[in-house]
Amino acid sequence: MKILNSFGPNPRMLRMFLAEKNITIDAVEHDLMGAENRGDAYVSKNPGGQMPALELDDGTVIAETIVICDYLEELNPDPALIGSNAVERAETRMWNRRIEQKITENIYNGFRFSEGLKLFENRMRCLPEAASGLKAVAQDGLSWLDKQMDGKTFICGERVTIADLVLYCCTDFAAGVGQTISSDLKNVSDWFSRMDSRPSASASLHPAADKVGMKG
Repeated sequence: MKILNSFGPNPRMLRMFLAEKNITIDAVEHDLMGAENRGDAYVSKNPGGQMPALELDDGTVIAETIVICDYLEELNPDPALIGSNAVERAETRMWNRRIEQKITENIYNGFRFSEGLKLFENRMRCLPEAASGLKAVAQDGLSWLDKQMDGKTFICGERVTIADLVLYCCTDFAAGVGQTISSDLKNVSDWFSRMDSRPSASASLHPAADKVGMKG
């Protein structure tokens, strides 16, 4: 199998997942900034056009970052980043869903519709008038999460999960495009520092990050 890889917070999340699990998979690089992932060759494999994807040896292509992680965890259950039993897996997926709905998708679309508009306006329908509202909704979500994090080390308690990786890669990216975590949110700020200090955080950064000037 091989990872269809690129710069970007979602590909970084998969790389961080692999680093946490100490899994090595060959990667084929794609030029996200140059929209290679929107070209016919890539879209024929992944009609959604998103990065990353996982191409199996028989040609099957699995897309959607969390689905790729689900697949790889079934093959490599330890250490568990989704869960070691049904309850843990349900808890992880519940919190990841909340993170995506309340925070990360709003952050990403807030960026796509404003600072990233020139990059995305020919790739998807963009709504510049919605950008400020989406950013505000994301901040509301972070404020909500801060209360839920009281007394917890990670989003699901004492265990690192894909929910932490998803939120960390998003908020580290967002900090470089004008969407920072408020210093008033002590629980989330402390959580971010813990995630940022993990070896997988630096190991997962794409070589293009410095050139692009964004964390991905």
